[in-house]
Amino acid sequence: MTVLAMPTAAASTTLPSEWRDYFALTKPRVMSLVVFTGLCGLLAAPGHINPVLGFTAVLCIALGAGGAGALNQWWEADLDARMKRTAKRPLPGGRMERTNARDFGIALSVASVLIMGLAVNWLAAIILAISILYYAVVYTIWLKPRTPQNIVIGGGAGAFPPLIGWVAVTGHITWMPVLLFAIIFMWTPPHFWALALFVQSDYAKAGIPMLPVVAGQAATRRQILAYAIVLFAVSLAPWWIGGVGAIYGVAAVALSALFVALCIPVALRRSAEGDRMKPEKRLFGYSVLYLFALFAALVADRLILGQGLAA
Repeated sequence: MTVLAMPTAAASTTLPSEWRDYFALTKPRVMSLVVFTGLCGLLAAPGHINPVLGFTAVLCIALGAGGAGALNQWWEADLDARMKRTAKRPLPGGRMERTNARDFGIALSVASVLIMGLAVNWLAAIILAISILYYAVVYTIWLKPRTPQNIVIGGGAGAFPPLIGWVAVTGHITWMPVLLFAIIFMWTPPHFWALALFVQSDYAKAGIPMLPVVAGQAATRRQILAYAIVLFAVSLAPWWIGGVGAIYGVAAVALSALFVALCIPVALRRSAEGDRMKPEKRLFGYSVLYLFALFAALVADRLILGQGLAA
């Protein structure tokens, strides 16, 4: 709860904020993946949506993700200051008042939900609101500082965008968007644990109970492989239920098999000393490419084969 204390010494002498600092609060790298999967959910959904409303829906997903990212950085400003990877962010870097970050995050979040509801539909807006609260409250405030399962349970925060995009078009939930949610949910632990392995000292210094810090590297490596195997099965589920065609099916098999293959050397290693964590960094880099490629295949399947995707 230290993050509710008075601003740190760095934050007490803040420099004038620039638009770049506000943009950095939105976590643009994370937002790019969120926007992409949300757009893919929208494009893959059965039926049609007015292009202006489709653009509005994707914009709302981006605004909601940016608002949640800003609230995350507002709450974790003191923790970010202790970690080398995040110490140069606007708040720990002393370039912005903490209250400005909070107000910016709230404004983006509220605006995204209201615009989504008024312009698109209220079910999509409700799911968007849940996703923002899940990340900013459930994950950031409750899970991350308390349990090594923070990434497992908190993975739902980043899994909502394709579901939101789908509902923006259809106005209802079916098995297909639930499976798209499940794919990202199962992808999140091996993706973030690969990162956590080579920045473990950062998390330990900040007192964040990430799995490598609490359970050790061996247990983390085993769980990375276990989740990758489950992800392989989940990624094929849309094909098994007939919601997609061969383009997605073949891509899912190839991409997920390579994901598991890259997890095997990570899982089998006893020591990572002296090699700069090359297998772990390779897995982390591929995991980002994996999600982009898998969802791109989903859209290609819809546009080329014309699958109804109504399962």
